[in-house]
Amino acid sequence: MPRGSWSKKDEDQYEHIKESVKERGKSTDRAEEIAARTVNKQRRKEGRTPNKSTQGSGNPNSSYEERTKQELYNLAKKKDIDGRSKMDKEELVKALREN
Repeated sequence: MPRGSWSKKDEDQYEHIKESVKERGKSTDRAEEIAARTVNKQRRKEGRTPNKSTQGSGNPNSSYEERTKQELYNLAKKKDIDGRSKMDKEELVKALREN
């Protein structure tokens, strides 16, 4: 598991989650997976790790305002919105709502 750049806090959180999941009856492998995913999700949310926002369009349950400009751009690209490369975040939101 990719924990080379984790802080002490990340390591502690990982161990706490892993033990908690194991106490609920999950296997060690599953507990480790859940713990690592949870810690990495938090790191991405805090901007402490690269994420694949350059490829994705964000959580579909999130509002456009909650998504990054890159995620909005990717969504606009999927919808083939003209001029998207020159738009700022607010313009992308407007274009996506109109489309």
